[in-house]
Amino acid sequence: MDSKTQNNVIKPNYKKIYTDLILKKFPEKMSVCLSILEKDNFCLLDIFTVNKLIFDIPGKETSVFNQKLRSYDEETIEKILTYQMKYRLNNTQVANHFKLSRNSIAKWKKIYQVKC
Repeated sequence: MDSKTQNNVIKPNYKKIYTDLILKKFPEKMSVCLSILEKDNFCLLDIFTVNKLIFDIPGKETSVFNQKLRSYDEETIEKILTYQMKYRLNNTQVANHFKLSRNSIAKWKKIYQVKC
């Protein structure tokens, strides 16, 4: 794929997907998720938060499997690294908070040239 094709990739409308899902299957959880769903800028961290609120905490095996399927965009990576700087956390602490690999955090810091 060339760079022009990659830039024109259409992202799913997660806000609409989760709103419809909550209204149809979990209407009792709408009040809990409403503040997140009303945001103008709906990022990956918001998706993970809403997902946690809707579906109860899964077992360890399910959690590990789901973690392998996650991917992060630049905006979310920057928010995670900003969170780390704001609260002065080391890579291990941030990784535990966001359920990431500490190696991913270190790699992102090298790529984005962030100094903590």
